[in-house]
Amino acid sequence: MFVDSHCHLNFPQYAEVLDQVRQDMSEAGVDRALCISTTLEEFPQVHALAMRFDNFWATVGVHPDNEGVQEPTLEDLVSRAALPRVVGIGETGLDYYRLEGRSVADMAWQRDRFRVHIRAARQTGLPMVIHTRQASEDTLAILREEGKGDVRGVFHCFTESMDVARQALDLGFHISFSGILTFKNAADLREVAKFVPLERCLIETDSPYLAPAPHRGKTNSPAYVSLVAKQLAELKGVEPADLGRITSANFEQLFSRVASH
Repeated sequence: MFVDSHCHLNFPQYAEVLDQVRQDMSEAGVDRALCISTTLEEFPQVHALAMRFDNFWATVGVHPDNEGVQEPTLEDLVSRAALPRVVGIGETGLDYYRLEGRSVADMAWQRDRFRVHIRAARQTGLPMVIHTRQASEDTLAILREEGKGDVRGVFHCFTESMDVARQALDLGFHISFSGILTFKNAADLREVAKFVPLERCLIETDSPYLAPAPHRGKTNSPAYVSLVAKQLAELKGVEPADLGRITSANFEQLFSRVASH
């Protein structure tokens, strides 16, 4: 019924409890999950999850926050994207939240890395998983410049403004909402969620982060994407089951390799 379109189940928190996580998913009606790569070093573990379980899928990418890791080349990304059950490029994008005394100009390495991912998406035809935090203007500008209208994907764990949502939609991207949607202080985000057309919405947990209410502050789990769905369904005036059906169809349409396997 529900798809968790973004989670990190290779992280250490799940090493001893993965069977329980999967059981909880089943009981909550969460029938698929997309496991997201944040470094090339961890990609083998992410990919192994997708190969081991027929309802898990994988992406390949290097998160903008990660420093001191293997810098991806175009060939690195394209070759891994050709592997079975890899359905997207990312998590990639820009993050100026933790500049740590640096200027935006000093973050050119992030912008260069992002461009490599966009080129990989263009070459492979796979959708992108976009992370942007306090960097939306540059994120959108580089997508327009490098993407040349040929890339699609999702702005994951969306927390940006209505205007950024509108521009992302105009570029043909989907927008994914996480447990933040349930937080008391997220009234502005709920207004954005009302605005985004249902056929362009995805839902996610970003596990192990950002557990929705009433589990806020605890380790997140893909099972909790059902709570995100409940909140989004309420905002959209539809039943949670219908929300699940529509967002699952959106997921298959965007990550089209899923439907072909």
